[in-house]
Amino acid sequence: MSRVLLKRSVWFLSLLLVGLLLAGCSAVKTANEGNKSETGKVAVSTQGTGNSEMQTITDLVGREVNVKVPAQRIVALGPGSLRLVAYAKGTDLVVGIEDMEKKVPTGRPYMFAYPELKALPTIGQGGIDTVPDEEALLSVKPDVIFIAYLVDKAKADKLQKKTGIPVVVLSYGPLATFNEEEIYRSLELVGKVIGTEQRAKEVINYVKKSQEDLRERTKGIADVDKPKVYVGALGVKGTQGIESTQAEYPPFVNIGARNVVDETGKSGSLMIEREKLVSWDPDILFIDEGGYSKVLADAQKNPSFYQALRAVKNGQVYGQIPYNFYTTNIDTALADSYYAGKVIFPERFQDIDPVKKSEEIYTFLLGKPVYEQMAEDYGGFKKLELTQP
Repeated sequence: MSRVLLKRSVWFLSLLLVGLLLAGCSAVKTANEGNKSETGKVAVSTQGTGNSEMQTITDLVGREVNVKVPAQRIVALGPGSLRLVAYAKGTDLVVGIEDMEKKVPTGRPYMFAYPELKALPTIGQGGIDTVPDEEALLSVKPDVIFIAYLVDKAKADKLQKKTGIPVVVLSYGPLATFNEEEIYRSLELVGKVIGTEQRAKEVINYVKKSQEDLRERTKGIADVDKPKVYVGALGVKGTQGIESTQAEYPPFVNIGARNVVDETGKSGSLMIEREKLVSWDPDILFIDEGGYSKVLADAQKNPSFYQALRAVKNGQVYGQIPYNFYTTNIDTALADSYYAGKVIFPERFQDIDPVKKSEEIYTFLLGKPVYEQMAEDYGGFKKLELTQP
């Protein structure tokens, strides 16, 4: 082959190679344009769920946040956030948890149901008065940060700006209450962001149907025909004694019980004078088992006070499992409601075995029956003794 022909062959092959490269680039560009969402943003492929795309959601403080949906790596900060993720079946997406969730072993059924979460990296101290640890959050590279109570709108914006990670604020309503609507909205939001919207709807429907069932069971009973009831030793920033109670106590509200504290016209946590309890003299006394040891010690020091109470004299003192631990454990609150119903209105709850019902509730909401672990920590549903016979 002559030198001229050789040069022409090399030149032709070079042109052909360039043409093939340009065609490949054009194909990639066309494919990416085809993956654009209606907003014009290119969808990003994620493992196991096909494509994710950026969506704008509105969180519980009214912030519009751009989030990759469905998120593949998440963290949950502050009271109640991780619980909602567990209800929405998103624990397999969690890439780090607060130190408090690891080191405080009791009171939170979701940690009994998902103990493997404790092996994840620590993303901050945890607790209601803590500040998010930005460096720890960045180290686990989440797609989104769910957070409750620790930030307001301005602080959420600041955290998002500093980390570059979308921050979605959730809520249970004011502390020590049971604001279903805010919980439902938060669950819906979690489900939307992690791609489990149907599961979130199922949880919401289950809670609503349970509350409807509780209300219907006592419907038509006049207040004058209901026993007077009181719950004491409710935890408020630590263990409390018999004087710590709550007006509009959710388990009582759920069953329409005659809570003597409601006569105050107030709502939420209250500290009453001991003499007021004697004046009310409830027929049935419930003790939050988180404070039972404190009440028992007080009863040994002041037996005459307790012996003056009708409920104590008649052996009508019962234990309730604490449901407020890192805000509301909805599962335990429902279980407490059914147990209170069984005690106060036995004829209306004849078909209910409180322990079996509790296991049904825990299993539906968390995937595992954890009543026995809660009972091991606190005592479970049973009569309590306050004074020596």
